[in-house]
Amino acid sequence: MSVKMEIKDLSIQERVGQMLIIGMDTNYITDRIKEMITKYKVGGIILYRKNFSTYPQMLALIKQLKEINKRNKLPLWIAIDQEGGRVNRMPKEIFNLPSANQIANRGGLEEVEKSAEIIAKMLKQSGYHINFAPVLDIKRFKNRHAIGDRCYADNKEVVAEYGIAAMKKMQEQGILPVIKHFPGHGATQKDSHYLLPIIKQEMKSLEKEDMYPFEQAIQNGAEAILVGHLLITNVSGIYPASLSRKFIGKYLRKKYRYNNLIITDDLKMRAIRFIYGEELAIKKAFQAGNDVIVFRFHKEKEKKAIEKIIKQVEQGKIKEGRINRSVKRIIKAKQKYGISDEMELEGIDIETVNTEIKRIRNLCGLE
Repeated sequence: MSVKMEIKDLSIQERVGQMLIIGMDTNYITDRIKEMITKYKVGGIILYRKNFSTYPQMLALIKQLKEINKRNKLPLWIAIDQEGGRVNRMPKEIFNLPSANQIANRGGLEEVEKSAEIIAKMLKQSGYHINFAPVLDIKRFKNRHAIGDRCYADNKEVVAEYGIAAMKKMQEQGILPVIKHFPGHGATQKDSHYLLPIIKQEMKSLEKEDMYPFEQAIQNGAEAILVGHLLITNVSGIYPASLSRKFIGKYLRKKYRYNNLIITDDLKMRAIRFIYGEELAIKKAFQAGNDVIVFRFHKEKEKKAIEKIIKQVEQGKIKEGRINRSVKRIIKAKQKYGISDEMELEGIDIETVNTEIKRIRNLCGLE
């Protein structure tokens, strides 16, 4: 299936569906997942290590998901966040790369590029299209912090240089990298998986420091940016940046003249569910101007939320033009990266990949 599609060829339900990437809670395809693909026409599925035990199982699952989607007008994105270190989603047969901070400290720019290339090739050959990486946050916390050693450095120039290099390597290998967590987790100490981090810095300071790597990445061809669940005092109001129309519009779209994909962090995070609830969170994510909304909710809750969004678009409460702009960006990205449900999965040579990873692990003192 090629991505030769125009907005007018898609129903409102299909357009809204394209703006969703959902997660799975099982290691098999449930009726919920089938319905989300066949009825709600979701744009993509994000996979985690809990969704498979072995490499063959992972390949089989991706093939099954693509097969279910074949009757839809647009191909299905398969996404993952594979960073290395603590954020490792690959099955147990594949060795784990060190964290971004370890590689940056021990191997410098050259090894950062090589590790990004290894990840991208591995993902591409396994059927993935999107990687929620690299991390462009500035390291201002201990290694075991939620972000911690996932950052390249505590210096904004180094973070920008290494992050852009990793981003470009992934793009070269046909993987769409999603730089994260805009405007920068380094400005807070809390973990948005559990608590809503509050950034109290003045925007001028934030722009000069934490937002600097993202600004540089945008100037160097960033195609997808993940907005974090970070509440910015006096800017994003009572909502985090990820749900703030004012913040996304003023900074990403206008100030940085960014016209590619904006993606939410997972709306399932406790900080979002407990404070705002599922339905309001999805509604605000659409209204804020995100192009892609990522979430994993209970079956009935997500269906109810999606149906309300569709109804609000049909009633004009959410502008159809706003939805169309996002879907155009999604189609453009799927066209550029040649996304298809027909492609045969090559699969990787695990021994070869493990040899490359082991060399980097040795360099970082992990073997």
